[in-house]
Amino acid sequence: MARRYFEDFRVGDVLQLGSHTVSEKDIVDFARQFDPQPFHIDPVRARESVFGGLIASGWHTASLFMRLLVDGFIDHVAESLGSPGVDKVEWLKPVRPGDTLTGRLTIMETIPSKSRRDRGTIKTLGEMINQKGEVVMTIRGVGFFGRRPSA
Repeated sequence: MARRYFEDFRVGDVLQLGSHTVSEKDIVDFARQFDPQPFHIDPVRARESVFGGLIASGWHTASLFMRLLVDGFIDHVAESLGSPGVDKVEWLKPVRPGDTLTGRLTIMETIPSKSRRDRGTIKTLGEMINQKGEVVMTIRGVGFFGRRPSA
């Protein structure tokens, strides 16, 4: 696959980023280290929670999205120059053991830099979608990308 530059992306482009199936072990291992709430680490206590069972940490879902973003998008651009952050993350539905999540990225805005002609900014809407077609997470991001060099 040819490397893509800032100019190669258009508003409305939708990129499929790949999929990942989440196991109970994945959920518990991540949560024990980073978000040790009972509904993430203890299947018995999780059944008694408002969620009715074990669910993944939202931060786990966001981390999985980042992995899919790198593998399915960032690794295919000519030059990724980092990100100043994200505008918004929303966890819309619980992620449960056995769920297969698919990442999708929509280009929302492309802004050529006026002060640095070698780069541009791309604003995106990222989504994680489960096997039922339900959007479980959205993330609005901003990234800096290299422009095509002049001949």
